Amino acid sequence: MFGLFKRKTQKEKLTDLYLKKKELAFKISKKNRTESDKLEKEANDILIEIDKL
Repeated sequence: MFGLFKRKTQKEKLTDLYLKKKELAFKISKKNRTESDKLEKEANDILIEIDKL
């Protein structure tokens, strides 16, 4: 109840985005390896940005 209106921090937003990209890359890897590699690269870039924070 108390966390209902709590805003997410930038780090939490980036972490959620990172996890979504990794999951999508895993699902796509079975069908299209190049697209999966592209998503993995984007996820890695997000991880680097999280480390900077």
